[in-house]
Parts: sequence; structure tokens; C-alpha cells
Amino acid sequence: MSENNDELIKAQNELIGILFEIIKRLQSNNDLDAEYFQIISKDSRSETEKFRLDKITKERKDNAKIVSRLLKQIESN
Repeated sequence: MSENNDELIKAQNELIGILFEIIKRLQSNNDLDAEYFQIISKDSRSETEKFRLDKITKERKDNAKIVSRLLKQIESN
């Protein structure tokens, strides 16, 4: 009985960790969206801003891939 409880607690802790990481990545994308729209709304952009837009896009895609992988991990368990 104690062993089953330990396994259940371990599984719950793993799930909480995964969900925390998903929330963190989604929040990061929300923050990046705000910066992205602030830059994109300008009539003209500097080279630095264009470079930042590319970095934001890449980071958002990376976050989305990680979230997708984590959700699949939850699904398979």
C-alpha cells in the first residue's frame, strides 16, 4: 500500500512539474507576443528591431515545440 502511494505521489509530482513548464512556456509566448506587436505596429523598423522580430519568432516556435512535446508526454502516460 505504501509503495502504491509513493508511486502515485511521484507521478503527481512529475505531472505538476510538466504542467508548470507548459504554463511557463505559454506565459513566455504571451510576453513575446506583446513585444512582437509593439514592434510590428511601427511604421518603420530599425535593423535591430527586425533582428529582434526574428528572434521572437524563433523563440515562440521553440516554446510551441516544447509545449507540444510535453503535452504528448502527458498523453502517453
